[in-house]
Amino acid sequence: MPQLDDALQFLIDYLREPGDRGIGQTYGYDVYIPNVCSAFAQQVEGVRTQNPLEIDRRIPVLSSVFYEAAWELCRRGILRPGVQRHRAQVTEDGSGGNGYSITSRGHAWLADAEHAIFIPVEPHRVAEILARFRDQFGGGFFQRAQEAVRCHSAMAYLACCAMCGAAAESIFLHLAIQKTRDEEQTLKTYNSMGGRSRVENLILKGVREQLAKTFRNLTDLLKYWRDDASHGTASDISEFEAYEALARLLRFAHFAADHQKELTV
Repeated sequence: MPQLDDALQFLIDYLREPGDRGIGQTYGYDVYIPNVCSAFAQQVEGVRTQNPLEIDRRIPVLSSVFYEAAWELCRRGILRPGVQRHRAQVTEDGSGGNGYSITSRGHAWLADAEHAIFIPVEPHRVAEILARFRDQFGGGFFQRAQEAVRCHSAMAYLACCAMCGAAAESIFLHLAIQKTRDEEQTLKTYNSMGGRSRVENLILKGVREQLAKTFRNLTDLLKYWRDDASHGTASDISEFEAYEALARLLRFAHFAADHQKELTV
């Protein structure tokens, strides 16, 4: 039986591949949960297409976790219950929780290559993924990344964004120290006025433009959210921003790990 994160990842991949949604009738909906369950039974569980009775038997068993996965995507604004448009074919079954349509924001999100790395819903699994980078980026990164996950679980979204920004800066420092081979001077630069920007410029000095652009794209919003969280004024940071901060932190960690040699020569 799949866990929620397994179902969520499969559903996101299913939505990204329009051809896969051709399994069965979808009526006036973009996605029909029984079809998703059928696809999962065939593609993941290995139930053969020539065995339709076994596929039909698996659909009710799988449906609960896929309903939950669909609702999670509704919470994120990627799906919504109901038909695509007025007068599209409605079914009693679809209205009962099986039929969903992709929102305009959802179409943009699904097409965005930056979201290719899946971010689990269950906190312990997010923590496990981030923990893989502990040896590479050090205890400072690990501590702050784990704090970010715990803050998100506790619905402390402002604190989550602050910790994601702090964890990203731990990666900054690691890369800068690797590049300069001088930890003392790098920390001195970092702790000086405008130190964060100076360290970032140090890392990106001599780096090809496309790599530097990706680096900045992944970190600019994290820096903004961290600064916003540290100010004394009220903030409108919500669950969505906190989730996106965790997603960006994970993508940045993957990016820094994959390109560490080029960023530190």
